[in-house]
Amino acid sequence: MNIGTPFAVPHVCAEAQSDVSAQLRLLGTTDLHAHLLPYDYYADEDGRPYGLSRTATLISAARAEVANTMLFDNGDALQGTPVGDVTSQCSSGWSGPNPIIAAMNRLDYDAAGLGNHEFNFGLDWLGRALADATFPFTCANVVTHPGAGPEGSYLPPYLLLPRQLRGDDGQMHTLTLGVIGLVPPQIAIWDEAHLSGNLCAHDMVDTARAIIPKVRAAGADLVLLLAHTGIDTTAPRPMAENAALALAALPGVDAIMAGHSHDLFPLPARSSDGGGVDHARGTLHGTPALLAGAYGTHLGVMDLTLTRRAGRWKINGHHCELRAVAGPCAVAAAPDAEMSHAVRSAHSLTLRHMRRPIGLSTQRLHSYLALVRPDPSVAVVNLLQQRILSRAIAGTSLAGLPILSATPAFKTGGRGGPLNFSDVPAGPISLRHAADLYPLPNHLCGVPVTGAELRDWLERAAICFATQRPGRPEAMLRDPAVPGHDFDVIEGLSYQIDLSAPPRYDRNGALINAGAQRIRNLCFDRSPLRDTDRFLLATNTYRAQGGGAFLRTRRGAIAHVSKRLLRDEMAAEIAHTPLAPPENYSANWCFSPMPGNSVLLNTGPALRSDPAALAEVGAEDLGLTQDGFLRLRIPL
Repeated sequence: MNIGTPFAVPHVCAEAQSDVSAQLRLLGTTDLHAHLLPYDYYADEDGRPYGLSRTATLISAARAEVANTMLFDNGDALQGTPVGDVTSQCSSGWSGPNPIIAAMNRLDYDAAGLGNHEFNFGLDWLGRALADATFPFTCANVVTHPGAGPEGSYLPPYLLLPRQLRGDDGQMHTLTLGVIGLVPPQIAIWDEAHLSGNLCAHDMVDTARAIIPKVRAAGADLVLLLAHTGIDTTAPRPMAENAALALAALPGVDAIMAGHSHDLFPLPARSSDGGGVDHARGTLHGTPALLAGAYGTHLGVMDLTLTRRAGRWKINGHHCELRAVAGPCAVAAAPDAEMSHAVRSAHSLTLRHMRRPIGLSTQRLHSYLALVRPDPSVAVVNLLQQRILSRAIAGTSLAGLPILSATPAFKTGGRGGPLNFSDVPAGPISLRHAADLYPLPNHLCGVPVTGAELRDWLERAAICFATQRPGRPEAMLRDPAVPGHDFDVIEGLSYQIDLSAPPRYDRNGALINAGAQRIRNLCFDRSPLRDTDRFLLATNTYRAQGGGAFLRTRRGAIAHVSKRLLRDEMAAEIAHTPLAPPENYSANWCFSPMPGNSVLLNTGPALRSDPAALAEVGAEDLGLTQDGFLRLRIPL
């Protein structure tokens, strides 16, 4: 891996110190999540509105428009689709370089940062993947031991990238760009199994504040943050997961590329959010900024107007925009032919793997209505988790505890768009269908819990819904700030969710309404749940370690962690028993009635092919939105 030379002062050619102007275009991708081609491996269909091969076409066009360009990636590139997962497994037979890195090499990236998902497959795998890169990586806030400074960082804490720019005078001039990579410190929790005893993560803002002056002193003319973190307008706090605003406000930051949240910034048609977020100007606290969505749906383009005066470069103007590869306002970018050909071997291997038959499904399972009803697609995952955990603890002291199971629907539209739903047909199914229901590389956990902890768990899950007010007959069901995959459903309990009550917690799990309770009539085995009741809860490693708005399980309290990936264990289970939800799953949960109120839900248009499901929730079809979602009106 080309890791750069972070501390050396670059050689600066002698140049006239007279005033000169130049234009520099910074291009950015983020959260590619191994989407190389516009291919949906779960639906086994081509032509999707995403993928780096489409983005590559936009990159070529953007480079051709101006003389001076640099290209960066902001992390979470290596994990996400089955391409990343299959080629990471020794048993798959893949022996070539990491296909995502190889594709990025072809595009001649100047540098990249890491995202939290880069650590999902362990440090040995990550080291091998990065070694395939012909461009440097940086990450400042991940170090080898708790007290380590930049000299103990896992990767170079910053990069110095000297570049020759063609000025407005037609001459070449040297500019050195300092690049600092940052990643959410929660990686130490989310991937504790891989990182404990090996790496530690520090606060992103504290790290950047300390290191920016060093980057300047080392010779950087301008400083760019590759900050794999989203835009959160709440008050800054230590070890924040989404800290782009606080980072952009630091002295010495000239530009920032954010990520992680899969949001889009800037969106000129959107009004400014306040608190330093200005979509019209494309700035966070006055600093030029980009957040280019996910999966290669957008290319971030940041144009900087530079002036060198008395030997120092300064930004005098900027323009930030996102270019979509497809969509209502964009002509779809054709996939780059050379890149598509280059990744064909990895694509073909992935297809063979995902098309492998594994069993049967007794009925169609989809997640189009998973946020409004007890959903069979969620119920089958919970049932599989219960079965797998039950076998794992057989003969142990935990065997006498009732086993409950918690899972969300992982694909519920939202920022992923109208195709981001699970849809498994009845009849023979293959590995791609199991991965459709469970797309993440998590492991199964068994967590001892009390009745009080279960109630709190459900309160945290229910924050994904917007508060509904009597007399306001129609409002959107979802809180757009909370992803649908934070809505855990616990199988084995029955309960109601009162949408007239405000959420008890915010998106980050902080208590905001101490007296609020959305969970009503919580029962186990038809009896009210007592705070002191004890259970064993089947969940995944991400949730047990505090992912989302949930509490981290106390150290040492997790009773079981599977060695194999949960989706692999599920596939093995399906091979022995047809996929079917439990008979009583429909009694799991419901919304508390609010006569006279309805909610609006954006879901996938393919739901129209299941009229029985629409009738079950009393849904009225309101047509398609501009973004291609099917909008439903559903009575409460």
